[in-house]
Amino acid sequence: MNGQARQVQIHGGDIYRNRNATDYSVNSNPLGPPDAVLEALHEHAGDIVHYPDICCQELKEAIGRFEGVSSGEIICGNGAAELFFAAVLAVRPKKALLLAPSFAEYARALVASGSDIRYYRLTQSDGYRVKEDILGEITKDIDMMFLCNPNNPTGELTDKPLLFRILDKCRACGVLLVLDECFLDFLPKPHKYEMAGARGTYPNLLLIKAFTKIFCMPGLRLGYGISSDEGLLSRMADAIQPWNVSVLAQACGVAALKDCGEYLEETRDYVENEKKDLIEVLSGKGYPVFGSKANYIFFQAKEGLYEEALKEGFLIRDCGNYEGLAPGYYRIAVRTKEENERMAAWLRRL
Repeated sequence: MNGQARQVQIHGGDIYRNRNATDYSVNSNPLGPPDAVLEALHEHAGDIVHYPDICCQELKEAIGRFEGVSSGEIICGNGAAELFFAAVLAVRPKKALLLAPSFAEYARALVASGSDIRYYRLTQSDGYRVKEDILGEITKDIDMMFLCNPNNPTGELTDKPLLFRILDKCRACGVLLVLDECFLDFLPKPHKYEMAGARGTYPNLLLIKAFTKIFCMPGLRLGYGISSDEGLLSRMADAIQPWNVSVLAQACGVAALKDCGEYLEETRDYVENEKKDLIEVLSGKGYPVFGSKANYIFFQAKEGLYEEALKEGFLIRDCGNYEGLAPGYYRIAVRTKEENERMAAWLRRL
């Protein structure tokens, strides 16, 4: 199997080989992109005759206003995935600590650089939650740690007090903590978990976020990192190709963040209301539901459900290929009301 085929297997969103299926495997905003983003696409289409700003300056300033950080503490990437790879290339860790299960691109970046990986294995008996015993896994032979909050695919959250204890232990052991907050803005109260305010105290913290999911623009590829460590950001920039963020991605990123408060609040309310109905159906069928604090639902059901769903025209995420999970675990995204009702009706018939 070639590299591209493997990537199809470890990610959702393969609509190109399942064109007749409704895609519940990707967790993008069900409201679609903000109108301002679509307008920016049209307005800036003619700009493709120019190279993009290699510094992403206007975009960094917009992100800085949104996140409450300075533009000099930001690096922009061709999606969050590029920044995970750039961080690994900047650090060149001999050994790294990962959660299992969690997003596959952390491991791919580490394997590509020749790093050894230690796994902290989340368990069903603990609801796939990170516990304080993770502190014992952070040792001086670890150079780098990846943590996703809320985690993907489980949707479980790590509370701030434990995050601070993790950061303290990482700092004491010389470990860079890469904290993936790509789904954080779907939470009803993201401020309870966001860690950007800790960047000054913890230069060993690198936050990664993306426009992909919350602003529903995965096809444009746009992510960003935040850190108070200028040296780290500089080394990451050296590991990235020039002009990595297109003219259109930069323009749409700026547009997405302008007056986005109402859009984000509408998104959060919608996701919470729609998610409840799907969780009720799954629980009513006796399928255990775990975490699911963001805009997707992680559950256990019978093996073969992925294939059954595809026959019905539903593309769901089979999580059996995640490190730490066996066949019979799945993830579905919250989509439009009509699509959620179709999914719920099918689940009831199982």
